[in-house]
Amino acid sequence: MSAAGGTAAEEGPGARLHWAVADCWTIVLRGLTHYVRQPSSIAWQLGFPIVSVLLFGYVFGSAMSVPGGGDYREFLMPGMFGMTMAMGFMNTAYVVVHDSARGVTDRFRSMPMAPSAVVTGRGVGDLIAATLDLLVLALTALAIGWRSSGGLLGTLAAFGLFLLLRFALIWIGVLLGLLVPNEEAAGSLFAVAFPFAMISSAFVAPSLMPDWLGAVARWNPVSATVTASRELFGNPAAVGATWVEQHALLMAIIWPIVLTVVFLPLSVRRYQRLSR
Repeated sequence: MSAAGGTAAEEGPGARLHWAVADCWTIVLRGLTHYVRQPSSIAWQLGFPIVSVLLFGYVFGSAMSVPGGGDYREFLMPGMFGMTMAMGFMNTAYVVVHDSARGVTDRFRSMPMAPSAVVTGRGVGDLIAATLDLLVLALTALAIGWRSSGGLLGTLAAFGLFLLLRFALIWIGVLLGLLVPNEEAAGSLFAVAFPFAMISSAFVAPSLMPDWLGAVARWNPVSATVTASRELFGNPAAVGATWVEQHALLMAIIWPIVLTVVFLPLSVRRYQRLSR
């Protein structure tokens, strides 16, 4: 950490950037250490999507159909990847609230650290954890027969879109974690995350929904990422004729950029204004 933070400002922008990066990495290592010492938290985090894969793939999947044809499990898996990334912001919010409730955040604020380090360190750490989540979920998908026929570049690009979405939603999680008063209130964020992930093209094509609900699902950022990744994976995509569906790849890039531009500064600003 920038133990010499009182003099960093006097050393110019280069020194301040150096300490900001160093402080950020310290927070990243702290978060990863928690994951290593408490692997059960990863197990709980992955439990829901893995169980959902088995439920939708084997229990409900036989009753599902994909518009235009195609195997439902191949249609399902990009949706599961997207849902896992979309709901991950709840974990971010909970950890931020947990640190605030135990005075860890106040301790950070009393130390000579870069003001943005706690927020950005949380974001980078969660992105690394999300990469591990995707790896485990992909292995589960391969075990049930899912395959990508989009080639190496297409497959990597699809997973990159999922991480881009997760990166953008981290800042919403950080902001909500700084706004909600306690850990019990953080648990209620599930009521926000669940419809956000479900009212999308993750499990069912929007064309099969009522018109008003289908419109909401088409413009959901999760739908753009899921639809674009299906095309990159070479899986059944069930793409409709609307503009947003025809330009899913473009929207899968624009949505995360917009969310990051809006919520990253708000998160840092909220952190700087705590207890004022």
